[in-house]
Amino acid sequence: QVQLVESGGGSVQAGGSLRLSCAASGYTYMTNFMGWFRQAPGKEREGVAAITTGGSSTYYTDSVKGRFTISQDHATNTVYLQMNSLKPEDTAMYYCAADHVTRDTWYNPHRYSYWGQGTQVTVSS
Repeated sequence: QVQLVESGGGSVQAGGSLRLSCAASGYTYMTNFMGWFRQAPGKEREGVAAITTGGSSTYYTDSVKGRFTISQDHATNTVYLQMNSLKPEDTAMYYCAADHVTRDTWYNPHRYSYWGQGTQVTVSS
């Protein structure tokens, strides 16, 4: 089993920044990808960004490219999502996820078995 604990959500005005953290513990060797997903009310959960835990390759959905940066600290098994130039449409519950997935499916939430509890991000205009 892999346990994931997110932190760092909050409320910010448009144009502001937030940094989310996801601390992983347990059998993390079972996973090769860690990702951030988000779900707004009435919408499906979507992949935002992901990183390979071994090689640090990164992947982003088009709507956040150039604004969000995913990174990791191997020493603490923590993955970060730095979110800059936030927009009201970024408002959602953000979830950290981990599993062994392929690079062409990193964005598919159904490929991930391990999830954190979520952290709310609210961006006001």
